[in-house]
Amino acid sequence: MFSHRGEEYHRLHRDTVSRLRWFLETEHRVFLFPSSSTGVMEASIRNCVRRKLLCTVTGEFGERYAGVAEANGREVVVLQTEPGDPVLPDRLDEELRKHPEVEAVTITYCETSVGLLNPLPRLAEVVKAHGKLLLVDAVSALGGVELCPDRLGVDVCFAGSQKCLGLPPGLAVASVSEEAMRRSREMVNKGWYFDFERFERSQEKDETPVTPPIPQILALNRVLRMVEEKGKNRYFQEYASRARRILEGVRRLGLTLFTRPGYESPTIFCLNSPQGLSGLEICRRMREKGIELARGYGRLRERTFRIGNMGYLTLEDVDEMLQKLGEVLGELGIR
Repeated sequence: MFSHRGEEYHRLHRDTVSRLRWFLETEHRVFLFPSSSTGVMEASIRNCVRRKLLCTVTGEFGERYAGVAEANGREVVVLQTEPGDPVLPDRLDEELRKHPEVEAVTITYCETSVGLLNPLPRLAEVVKAHGKLLLVDAVSALGGVELCPDRLGVDVCFAGSQKCLGLPPGLAVASVSEEAMRRSREMVNKGWYFDFERFERSQEKDETPVTPPIPQILALNRVLRMVEEKGKNRYFQEYASRARRILEGVRRLGLTLFTRPGYESPTIFCLNSPQGLSGLEICRRMREKGIELARGYGRLRERTFRIGNMGYLTLEDVDEMLQKLGEVLGELGIR
């Protein structure tokens, strides 16, 4: 460890931010937040929305975004889909025509709870055509899906360290556009801890306003160096290759996805539990075999279970998981 106000940290901060901007191909400001991603979710509301916004809800985390906005006194228009279905551009356009007064739109790029990848590029076109700020929860997408906030017109794009980047929790990162910064400068009662202006002033000194999680930032710096050494194209190809292996494998086992076909996330798969069987039981038995799967989330806790494709995994890891999943299903009389 070293002082977070000393030159060692300044060099680390400066280099990590530079590498993140390279990774995201962004000219926007990139801030490091000593918090989980939900902290930046709240920051995006407090800094960028004065009165009213539209929240797209395709699962539990889209619902969280709407709840965070309401808890901060904002008026929320909710665009909600059926469970497992994405937000589609025509419907978003229709809602924005009904509610031209909203200042911003929130989109959960990858809805972790249902393994759904919303069509962000097409949705972003709609948001920008209406002249609204675009706030994107990229928590389980950034690092596993190619994402360039500048090209899409995303004003605030945030994620946490513990998902696709494969690090311990406790650090969030965000890109913040000039328009989002302008809104922040004009905002009143936006709080102290997550004030974008405060982060901007600290960034000029290669610091964060409050104590940063130095171990996580050191780890993030190393991961970004590893991606550079490997090459971004190869890095994302490996993610896609593992996703295909998982998807093909679970289908061979006779399992079905909860998510609408064509909108599956490549970073997490949400699977229907076989009839008469709890997803919790599958996860428990897999854990006994040394494999950690994710339980169903929220209202889908019993009906589904999830397989993550994040962080440090190999095709061999995927094959071992599929083999043991087949064993568990066989033991339960499913195959």
